[in-house]
Amino acid sequence: MAADAETTEDAVLGGRLTLRQPKRGHRFGHDAILLAAATDARPGETAVDLGAGVGTAGLVLAHRVPQLAVTLVEVDPMLAALARENAARNALGDRVQVAVLDVNAGGEDFARAGLPGACAEHVLMNPPFNDPLRQNASPDAGRRHAHTASGDTLVQWIGRAESLLVQSGTLTMIWRADGLAEVLTAVAGFGGTAVLPIHPKPATAAIRVIIRAVKGSAAPLVLLPALTLNDADGKPSVEAEAILRNGACLRLSEA
Repeated sequence: MAADAETTEDAVLGGRLTLRQPKRGHRFGHDAILLAAATDARPGETAVDLGAGVGTAGLVLAHRVPQLAVTLVEVDPMLAALARENAARNALGDRVQVAVLDVNAGGEDFARAGLPGACAEHVLMNPPFNDPLRQNASPDAGRRHAHTASGDTLVQWIGRAESLLVQSGTLTMIWRADGLAEVLTAVAGFGGTAVLPIHPKPATAAIRVIIRAVKGSAAPLVLLPALTLNDADGKPSVEAEAILRNGACLRLSEA
């Protein structure tokens, strides 16, 4: 695990959680909180957070939903160790486990880690989504790994999610808004897909989309009203404050 001098302790959800994360490299932000808010899990269910980093999204979800079992899947041993520490420091260690695994590892590797096929009602993920051909890659190796996607990344991660989900289980993910067409193609094997655009300010283009898709559903695609994070003066919107500071849910379904 990283030495204390190489990490910081940061408050999440207005101080309801405190998470340790690397001082440099990939650091969590609004995306992880929004992802957790959009995952409609219920007590007694099981969720898997793919590419969990220090565990932000999965831990926020576990904090919100009592009796939810969560597995944080992270390939970087140092980040995985921080995720395990963060679960313990926030009194969630009894319901949150950490698996040091590459998302592209084989099914047998996942099974040995306690994640056989069709084991979860929910998979949430924030895959690497920067295109190295269109955006400059970070010089920091950790940040580069967390953010830069290959041509197969999206298909591989969604394929892993599908294998982990039970029938009628839900995939919730966040992605670049300008990559929406890629996501809709990649989740074509799912149904009941809902798309929520995320705008930084009014009258600006969306920067993110949150996608919810249901394994085995035949329901049609739904485009939901957008979430705007800030007002025209840059102050957080009431809706964003409720989610990011107070842990409110972000509903992507009628259920």
